[in-house]
Amino acid sequence: MPAATARTQPAAPKTKRSAVPIFLWEAKTKSGEVKKGEMEANDAAAVDARLKSLGLTPSKVRKKTFLDAGITLPGTGGVNGKDLLIFVRQFATMIDAGLPLVQCLDILGSQTPNLAFRKVIFAIKTRVEGGSTFSDALKDHPKVFDDLFVQLCAAGEVGGILDTILNRLAVYREKAEKLKGKIKGALTYPLIVLTVGIGVTALLLLKVTPVFEKMFSDFGSSLPAPTQFIVDLSKWLQAYIGYIFLGIIGAAAAFTAFYRNPRGRQLFDKGILYVPLVGSLLTKVAVARFTRTLGTMISSGVPILDALDVTAKTAGNRTIEGAIQFVRTKISEGKNIAGPLSETKVFPSMVVQMIGVGEATGAMDQMLTKIADFYDDEVDTAVGSLTAMIEPLMMVFLGGVVGGFLIAMYLPIFTIASAIK
Repeated sequence: MPAATARTQPAAPKTKRSAVPIFLWEAKTKSGEVKKGEMEANDAAAVDARLKSLGLTPSKVRKKTFLDAGITLPGTGGVNGKDLLIFVRQFATMIDAGLPLVQCLDILGSQTPNLAFRKVIFAIKTRVEGGSTFSDALKDHPKVFDDLFVQLCAAGEVGGILDTILNRLAVYREKAEKLKGKIKGALTYPLIVLTVGIGVTALLLLKVTPVFEKMFSDFGSSLPAPTQFIVDLSKWLQAYIGYIFLGIIGAAAAFTAFYRNPRGRQLFDKGILYVPLVGSLLTKVAVARFTRTLGTMISSGVPILDALDVTAKTAGNRTIEGAIQFVRTKISEGKNIAGPLSETKVFPSMVVQMIGVGEATGAMDQMLTKIADFYDDEVDTAVGSLTAMIEPLMMVFLGGVVGGFLIAMYLPIFTIASAIK
């Protein structure tokens, strides 16, 4: 019975922890600058004491109510890349300034507007206060801090250079977010235009064409072939619109099931690398991500095998992930990195040769960074070229749909007008 009692005791503090109120505070620094934030505490006096310990002079402290929470849309309670980037950059600055780790976490947690992220930061702070290392505390939140983040922080703690590691992480996150933004920018415009085109086409066929069809039926004459085709297409769409929607939903569900299957994901990721234009762009993105991640980890003192394992998991493509794991296996057998990289036939020969030179000269981390910078520029160029090519094609598509419809609808009117003459 005593043992059972001992196991149930740790559960009590968690219940109390979730009931701790949140206070909104406003305080002044020694220079007179006004600071605002939030803090979890048992009462206002505890908030005052904490602020004073941080060198701040409290001017206003009040308990947060539901009116202060605002409206949160579904799906916005997570931690996005921008939140993490701001956290890393501010954390690095505080650590570099000599602030204790727990104090940094307390300040960042209090000032973070994202409620979900604030809970994560305070949970990490609690673990660190309890004697855990910072990297071990990060492992409790894999959805927020990936293996790369954890491994680098662990290396920074061991080497006593956590501030340097955090600065490198901040640079890495900035580059990664910029790269992600480029890809989103390249895909967003065509998708929007394609969606608008499909919507306009459906509207013309379902709503506009029946009006013209009724008018043409009053003429009592046969319709020109283009007009008849549009009318027949409109009737078919009206009759089968429900089945079409079900077919789209079924196709989406089938593709999702296929993609979630390991074999299906492998086939898709391999096939998409051979798609014209898109495959080349994705390869450049993968090379930039691979070299940037590996270079950051090696320069931070992470062993090459651990670095390759983490890099493989962040590749974003199963074919490239398999290639990196193949290289890792060969290195563990005593081979160098350039030979196995060449055998994969995934990475461009220039990348393989530059990595080989970096390995031979002992400056592989610097060489990887140079490759990453080069391929970032290559992605910029590829995205620009893809967008420049897609824009006129989309405009021709929209113009063709609308123009073709107008011509088909007015052909009978022109025919009747010429017959009257």
